[in-house]
This record gives sequence, C-alpha cells and structure tokens, in this order.
Amino acid sequence: MKGLILVGGYGTRLRPLTLTVPKPLVEFANRPMILHQIEALAKAGVTDIVLAVNYRPEVMVETLQKYEKEYGVSITFSVETEPLGTAGPLKLAEDVLKKDKSPFFVLNSDVICEYPFEELAKFHKAHGGQGTIVATKVDEPSKYGVIVHDISTPNLIDRFVEKPVEFVGNRINAGLYILNPEVIDLIDLKPTSIEKETFPILVEQKSLYSFDLEGFWMDVGQPKDFLAGTGLYLNSLAKRSPEKLTTGKDYIVGNVLIDPSAKIASDAKIGPNVTIGPNVTIGSGVRIQESVVLENSEIKDHAWVKKTIVGWNSEVGKWARLEGVTVLGDDVKVKDEIYVNGGKVLPHKSISANVEKESIIM
Repeated sequence: MKGLILVGGYGTRLRPLTLTVPKPLVEFANRPMILHQIEALAKAGVTDIVLAVNYRPEVMVETLQKYEKEYGVSITFSVETEPLGTAGPLKLAEDVLKKDKSPFFVLNSDVICEYPFEELAKFHKAHGGQGTIVATKVDEPSKYGVIVHDISTPNLIDRFVEKPVEFVGNRINAGLYILNPEVIDLIDLKPTSIEKETFPILVEQKSLYSFDLEGFWMDVGQPKDFLAGTGLYLNSLAKRSPEKLTTGKDYIVGNVLIDPSAKIASDAKIGPNVTIGPNVTIGSGVRIQESVVLENSEIKDHAWVKKTIVGWNSEVGKWARLEGVTVLGDDVKVKDEIYVNGGKVLPHKSISANVEKESIIM
C-alpha cells in the first residue's frame, strides 16, 4: 500500500519553533512529529510513502532518509515549486500513487491520533466507494465544516455544511483519508483543495464515505493545541502502552514522558502532561505542568513552568515563571525572577524584563 503525507509550508502558526526546523521535524512526545505518521503507516503495511514538501526540503531529506531502513519503507519527496493546496500534491505524486491499483492513504502532518489505518483500509474495501474520510466528533460543530450523511445508506456522505447555524451533525473531517487511484484523475496539477473541489465530486457520484475515529484527535499545528495534544497523547499512551511513560520517581505527577538522559533534581515536581527531551537539566524545587521542554534546555532552581514550550538549548532562570502558552524559540535565555505570560520569544534572545501579556519578543 501507499501513503501521502501533506507536509505543508512554512509552519507559521507554530513559530518561533519553525524558524529553526520545519514543522514536521519539531519533536512531539520526544520524536519528530512526522515520525508518528511514518511509523503508523508502516505498521499498517504501507511500503511507499510520499512526503509533499514545499519548504526546506533538503532538511527533510537529510533527516528522514535514515528512517527508510528502520521502518522498511520507501520515502519519496515530492517537492512543490509552488504551494499546491491539499489536492494538487496528489496529482504531482501520481507516478507513485498510481503505480498499482491499491488505494492510498492521505494525511495532514499536523494530525495526532490513534491512527486507525488497518481498520480504515478494511472499511474502505467493504463499502466499495472511491474514497473514505476519517471523521471525528466535536462538541461545537458550528466552528467547523460538518459531514452530513445520506439517511438511506450508512456512512455515505450526502453533503458538507460549513459552520452550520442549526445542528446538522457533530462529525468533522479529521484530515485522514483513503482513496482509490482513480480519484487522481479528478485533480488538475494546480493549487487545488481536496475538501472544496475533489470531495464534492465524489459526493455527487455517491462514492464518498466516512469512518468514525475512536479515541483522541488533535491538530497540533499551533502552540495551544500542541500542548493540549501532548496531554491527550500521554493519556492515550497510559492506556495503550503505559510502559512507555516515565514512572517510579518521586518527582513525577501524572502522565509524564522523560528522556533517560535528562537530569532532574529529586525535589522537583514534574507533571501532569509533560514531556522532557534529551540532555535537559531540571533544578531543585522546579515545578513543571502541561509543558514541553526540548533538547539541551535548562530549568534552574525554583522556576515555575506551566502551559509552555521551552525550545532547544534554552535557559530558564531561578525563580522565573512561565505560563499562558508561552513559547521559547531556540537558544533563549530567561533571566532570574522574570515572569512571562503568553510570550512568543524568537531564537537567540535574552529576556530580562517581565512579559505580562501575549506578545512576540523580537
């Protein structure tokens, strides 16, 4: 089988982290974000994976080639000379996706969930249509484009309603699909939206179905969702593979994932919903909650870190307090006793004054 991952563009929503590395290589739960998808596709029997790239492809190639052997897959980089939207990349990768008659998966690289690829393939084959969209339930469907089903045929999609004023359903597109190769014939090699241009054609042909996603789902393409998604992922891990979480330490509270190379003071308190990367140092009396600390960073004594992403090689001073979805880029230094609430700090900066409202520190 085959799969295409829409890697996307500049990752502006996740800045300042994406000023240092492309978004798919930002570590989510201590692994490059895109590696979660590659591993799940390989586990489902996919042997050919296309990465649709239009930003810094050379960095992606250098980093991801080593995973081909590890997961037994062939990774092809389909480089766009201009952004092609969500459908154009399928046409650009036509040679790989139509190399045989088997269907192929399509997914957005921002999506984190318990990828149901094997079950999705079985469901798709059983209904006999041209495409299947994975659907997830939401509490406030009025914020999204909602899937409405044909009342006479289970799971057959009748139409999409964008931000409905009246309740028509609570299932939305989760950004995961399986499609037959013939669908590519409906797409032109130009900037095209699969959601707005291709799927309506399949709906008209009565050949597009939905598959309900069980478990959690999150688009982690912006900081607040990246942090929320980390909590959901760790909670899922606690149910599916609790041995992968870090346990057995007095300083751990709730679900926590800590790289073995991190050095943590015995009187710190870490968690819940925290990931700590390689070679991180955590000082005495530090409190960290609902946060991500990336590689080679240091949190000094008695600092408080909550709802924060601490970028690579950064330093948080003694008694400093970070909260309110603060994001430190690469190599940021927060001085002792500084308060940052909702700040986005660009790489290689030093913060020596309080930041008490959401702002970008240039």
